Amino acid sequence: MNPRHFRYREEDGVGTITLDRPERLNALTFESYAELRDAFVALRARAGVRCVVITGTGRAFCSGGDVKDIIGQLFGKSPAELSAFTRMTCDLIGNMRALEKPIVAALNGTTCGAGAVIAAAADLRIAAEGARIAFLFTKVGLSGADMGAAWLLPRLIGLGRATELLMLGDFIDARTAERIGLYNRVVPEGELAGAAAALARQLADGPARGLSVTKRMLEAEAHMTLPQALQAEGWIQALCMEHPDYREAHQAFLEKRAPDFRHGVADASARP
Repeated sequence: MNPRHFRYREEDGVGTITLDRPERLNALTFESYAELRDAFVALRARAGVRCVVITGTGRAFCSGGDVKDIIGQLFGKSPAELSAFTRMTCDLIGNMRALEKPIVAALNGTTCGAGAVIAAAADLRIAAEGARIAFLFTKVGLSGADMGAAWLLPRLIGLGRATELLMLGDFIDARTAERIGLYNRVVPEGELAGAAAALARQLADGPARGLSVTKRMLEAEAHMTLPQALQAEGWIQALCMEHPDYREAHQAFLEKRAPDFRHGVADASARP
């Protein structure tokens, strides 16, 4: 993890990706799209990372594709090249959803276009009060269904709200986004970093197996009937009951202490 187009650091089980082109409102380029796509694959194998935070610097979280470095260049691309580009952007979102670790989007400011879809693809969204958001693809003559937005957004806020945001492409403020369920939390401007770090630490301290399975099942059950979902959940929960985390949680309850899912697993597995 030595990225060239964003900053990355790991601390206490949390990997933080920071988009860092504040002069361009953290707009994405062909290269940064590709590097983000690959980063979410690489994070699967980083055992020390139990939670991922993605955020931005300056006045924006991410303003989408760079007008000069992407949008202007697309006019000269062949149909095959256009398809390769859109496939790459979709792969970024697919890799985020396939990462079986919690992803927190800490939205520090303007969030639009591809940035809005990246935020929607995270598992939780915590936003500063000034973090307005727009899925503005129709504003530039494109489909509102881009990078999985038409699949993700109805699941977060319902079909009616999603239709409005994707068809009109208008910005909504942070409190509106929170009210309709798009943002999980909104905090004062100066408190975002601390609030996001606290949320990430809570997730990183949680049962990694239980959280990964929860994310996997949320994804899988979108395509199941209720009987199929009940069968799948019964099977997967029985497997989780065999994991040391379950024993550690029980032992912690008996000992009247907080469970230690990071270091208690080895000890728990040794207990009778």
